[in-house]
Amino acid sequence: MASSSNPSSSALVTLPRRKNYHYDAFVSFRGEDTRFNFTDHLFGALQRKGIFAFRDDTKLQKGESIAPELFHAIEASQVFIVVFSKNYASSTRCLRELEYILLQCSQLSGRRVLPIFYDVDPSELRHQKGIYGEDFSKHEETFQRDYQKVQRWREALTQMGNISGCNMCHK
Repeated sequence: MASSSNPSSSALVTLPRRKNYHYDAFVSFRGEDTRFNFTDHLFGALQRKGIFAFRDDTKLQKGESIAPELFHAIEASQVFIVVFSKNYASSTRCLRELEYILLQCSQLSGRRVLPIFYDVDPSELRHQKGIYGEDFSKHEETFQRDYQKVQRWREALTQMGNISGCNMCHK
């Protein structure tokens, strides 16, 4: 990440760890898409730069609620890196993480969020088109009685799609 010309990513490398944060960074990602390739390399690069990042290696089932420890790790992080991959929006857990990161941590305290678009165009997030549109059709069906929840997830993705981030392609 340090070699990126993106000012957000270079700022991550130069941020001193503040005393009130336990982690320099929290990384949100869809494990089945990137756990054994991109995010492994990302965590390695962060570690080599001396950046202490929270890594969630648990394998929670799809739709399972977020463990309190995960909320604590999010709250205890100075910066957030969100790796948007093809199946990120299919995971209600990822969407709940994103919503919490944006609403509880970034917007309230001004902490930075760095999106990484891994084989996903930012416009897919902004407009929930393509695979993201398909995923949201399923979420609307599943959460018919809680339309507001799906709407908050849509708004979070739209907001993230409008933030300048890193575009990555693994091909």
